[in-house]
Parts: sequence; C-alpha cells; structure tokens
Amino acid sequence: MRERRGLVALAGVAVVAAVAAGCGIRTTSVPVDAGAAPSRLPCSVSGEDLASRAQPQAVPVRVYLLCASGLDAVDRTVPETGDKDPEGSRVATAQALLNQLLAEPSASERAAGFTTSVEGPLSVSAGRGGDPEGALRLSRQPEDLPAAALSQLVCTYAENAAVADGGTALLGGPGPYPVRRYACTAQLRERPDSAAPTRPSS
Repeated sequence: MRERRGLVALAGVAVVAAVAAGCGIRTTSVPVDAGAAPSRLPCSVSGEDLASRAQPQAVPVRVYLLCASGLDAVDRTVPETGDKDPEGSRVATAQALLNQLLAEPSASERAAGFTTSVEGPLSVSAGRGGDPEGALRLSRQPEDLPAAALSQLVCTYAENAAVADGGTALLGGPGPYPVRRYACTAQLRERPDSAAPTRPSS
C-alpha cells in the first residue's frame, strides 16, 4: 500500500513538471525579486495652481524647487513692488523671490513631488559700498547655506531679469567677504547638491 502511494505521488510530480515545461516556464531554485515598478514624479503642476496663488496687481515669476533629486521651475506670482527707484525695486523683487522659496509648496506642488531646502531666517538686501553693481547681500553667507538651497537661490535669481546680472546671480553675505558671481548651469539643475559654480565678480 505504501509503495503504491509513493508511486502515485511521484506520478503527480512528473505531471506538474510536464505541464510547466509545456507552458514554457523554466523552473529555478533561485528566488527572483524583480523589485517595485519604476516610478517617476511628474514634477509639473497645472495652470490652475498658479491662478489660485495669483493676487491683484501680481507679477508672474519662475522659482526653482527641488523635485526628483533635481531642480525644476514652477510658476508663481509676486506683488508689484511699487518702488519707482530701480535699485529699491530690484531688492524688493529679490526678497519677494526669496519669500517664495521660503514658503511651503502648495498642495498640488507637493503632490507633484516639489520640495524646498531654503529655510529661514533668511533675508536679502542691496550690496554695500565697494560691491559691484547688481550685487545682493544675504543675511547669511551663501557658502554656509545647504548646497541645494543655494542652488535654488542661484537659479531663481539668475533667471529673473529684474535681479540677474548678466544671467548670473551676484551674491554675498553679511561678513567682510567679497561677493561672488554664481551661474545656474545645466549640471547644477541636475545635481543641486553639488557646489554652485562661481565666476569672478568683476
């Protein structure tokens, strides 16, 4: 009786193996883990989000946020400065852009994967005596900021015509150090955690 049961069990195993072979399935003794399906954050928001942020007498701007380990621009609006003095208007625009980077991303921006590394307290003011024209001074030394935060500032300022100096950002801090000219390169946008490239300020 036991021998008959053993033969039946072996026959069943053989049938299963034959069916698997007939289906083209290769058996393996090594467990296979294909991992999770690849995913990609959208890193884009609809125009409806911009409309919800719009204010009366607002000026459209673009600021750079972090998304999927890189920098991507999002559309925002800032109030008109109302300052007739060009230098005062430039500094006011720079502060308004900084405020946008300090602000928490909207719900739709967070859903799209956007975050910001810029944290307060942080402010910006005009350059002081001896600085090149177009310089801005932050309340903290630029090199003391997290690399990603500085990258966000550099690319946001460099793209705004009211603040940029020849397509670059001319930034310094409160210390007795000269300002530096920072460039927003494609490499910086792809790897914002790397050091922002600098050029001579003059």
